[in-house]
Amino acid sequence: MNDIRVAVIGAQGRMGSNAVQAIEEAAGLELVAALGSSDPLEQVLDARPDVVVELTVPKSTEDNVRFLVEHDIDTVVGTTGWDAERLGRLEELLAGHPDTAVLIAPNFSIGAVLAMHFAEIAAKYFDSAEVVEIHHPRKLDAPSGTAVHTAQRIAEARRAAGLPPVPDATESDPHGARGAVIDGIHVHAVRQLGMNASEEIHFGTTGEALTVRTDTFSTTAFMPGILTAVRAIGSRSGLSVGLENYLTL
Repeated sequence: MNDIRVAVIGAQGRMGSNAVQAIEEAAGLELVAALGSSDPLEQVLDARPDVVVELTVPKSTEDNVRFLVEHDIDTVVGTTGWDAERLGRLEELLAGHPDTAVLIAPNFSIGAVLAMHFAEIAAKYFDSAEVVEIHHPRKLDAPSGTAVHTAQRIAEARRAAGLPPVPDATESDPHGARGAVIDGIHVHAVRQLGMNASEEIHFGTTGEALTVRTDTFSTTAFMPGILTAVRAIGSRSGLSVGLENYLTL
């Protein structure tokens, strides 16, 4: 079997440079291109990749992915900023490219994916649920894509279980102390020197509480997830959101 040909866009960033190294060292994969965020996308076509890993910035990612789908190239996306409107446009585009697959992963950490999975299981058993995410101060967006995805999954599990809104008697919050609200779930973002990426998912009901926490201390923690996605995407089609779709959970 031939090696999977892989290109990385955003190869000069923290995630991208680690992805380049991981792909170069991985069995069964061949790195055929490593583009900086400002390099012409046409260079990807010259490299003839089977899969592209897109790790740029929120303002660029949609245009990059559209270009790749239009050229029928499977794409693994680790860039955040994909809201419902952007995802809808991408799904429309993919409808015209039925053999092409895109995975958008808010987080490639296996621990983070498992934490979200555990949170979805726990959600129907508790009255209260909130999410706190902590990242380094260089992060460009807030709340994190992982926190948004977590809140959405908790909210969907609560709806399926017929739970009422999370109890909260707050009437006045002029400074936004209660955080963002994603599908009825409060999400709090902390930006702190010395941190890399952490998420705490808090659940509570009468007489007990449960906290699920996941920490990643190095960008290398995301590489097994990226390699898993790169190896699996060739057998997929259409849009998937979340690495959990490529794992057996």
